[in-house]
Amino acid sequence: MTMTVSGPAGHPLETQEAVLDVSGVSVRFSGVSALRDVGLTVGNGQVVSLIGPNGAGKTTLFNVIAGEQRHDGGTVRLLGEDLSRLTPQQRSQRGIVRTFQRMELFEGLTVWENLIVARELASRLRLGGEVLRRGRISDGELVDVAEVLERLGLHPVANRLVGELPTGLRRMVELGRSLMVPCHLVLLDEPTSGLDPDERSLMKAVIRSIANVARRRSVLLVEHDMGVALELADRAYVLEFGEIIAEGNAAEVRADPKVQAAYLGMGL
Repeated sequence: MTMTVSGPAGHPLETQEAVLDVSGVSVRFSGVSALRDVGLTVGNGQVVSLIGPNGAGKTTLFNVIAGEQRHDGGTVRLLGEDLSRLTPQQRSQRGIVRTFQRMELFEGLTVWENLIVARELASRLRLGGEVLRRGRISDGELVDVAEVLERLGLHPVANRLVGELPTGLRRMVELGRSLMVPCHLVLLDEPTSGLDPDERSLMKAVIRSIANVARRRSVLLVEHDMGVALELADRAYVLEFGEIIAEGNAAEVRADPKVQAAYLGMGL
């Protein structure tokens, strides 16, 4: 599947293959609709933002894409492959990586160890502690870890236990773990939550750099800060009560009357 997309300022980009294609997805909990006929597309090399208030269905949609929530209708395709019957582990093997609003890190390992374990786990080797004790770390992996540490400003804390770090640095470590894993789609859940202004600026730059046409890699993010979400987005989708009420580039979303009505006074 190919598509024509627009950049952050509304300028057309080249027609690109869709990395992620969600079509007609519906989810019901005890007869109540959490998602209704939701569709979105993430193009190759794009950053796409999913915006909506608490309870809009953003996390449910992330769970559907990652395979952690069954859907009652519709399809989720990665690079054209229907993922409906695949487990979360199989989807991860296909190239979906996810971070969480509540970070899931190895608190008792150092920053360096968290990064190398992410690579080893993705390669289906033994669990981190065993890998590290056996010394099965290639020169290439060492280079990759060094590059990620440098990219995220984590070199000064590389040998500190993750459990000792403040929230901002922990979020950087979580993002670093995702950068250690070969993937096509990165799902980011509230990536700038708890960051100070300098950390937020760095995080935004890193998120933009993750999306890469040559590497066939894209980003879908949920972000509470709408200014950040729209600043980063090549395209944005707005969810309200389980339905997409608007989509487009930042200017189009801000100008949409339904969005203005839904988010009056919330910084759009």
